[in-house]
Amino acid sequence: MPDRKPRKDAARNRAAVLAAADTLFTRCASPDDVTMADVATAAGVGKGTLFRAFGDRTGLIRELYAARLQPIEEAVEAGPPPLGPGTPPRDRVPALLDALLCFKLDNRRLALALEATGSASPYDADHYGRWHALLRDMLEQLPGLPAPGFTAHALLAAVRADLVEHLAGPEGVPRDTLRAQLAAHTATVLGTSVRGDPA
Repeated sequence: MPDRKPRKDAARNRAAVLAAADTLFTRCASPDDVTMADVATAAGVGKGTLFRAFGDRTGLIRELYAARLQPIEEAVEAGPPPLGPGTPPRDRVPALLDALLCFKLDNRRLALALEATGSASPYDADHYGRWHALLRDMLEQLPGLPAPGFTAHALLAAVRADLVEHLAGPEGVPRDTLRAQLAAHTATVLGTSVRGDPA
């Protein structure tokens, strides 16, 4: 029977790297400050181990981002209302945008790092394509709403990491205010009222 120790070591190293990178991106002043050497040192592994596991810095950032985003994706795919399937689009669209805004606020440096990786457009990222397709499909269910594909792009633009960072930076707009402003904007686009407001 083959020895499983190297596989266990690799899994342990991978977890240590993701945890170290998570901490570094959370604490950094700028995502550009976090290097592969910094992550390797913090995780207690060699740079070679890091590159073998993730390929490059972009690969590491993408995997860490995916791990942090997984709870939202699971809630959208199989969770209860208002994020889960079966929720009416007029309730689910604002809930999804609010969840993405909160995610960007909680992971500001990491989200900025992902949007800045490589020379490709952030609109080519897998996660962006998934959110856009989901929003577009929900918006198509709303009668009378024009151009659901464009509207989905416009709504997602409100939760881009660079805009969130610009608005919520030092002494910026408070979290609750940003959430309320996004809810009001989304309600205007959908032709609905914000919960608690008169219809």
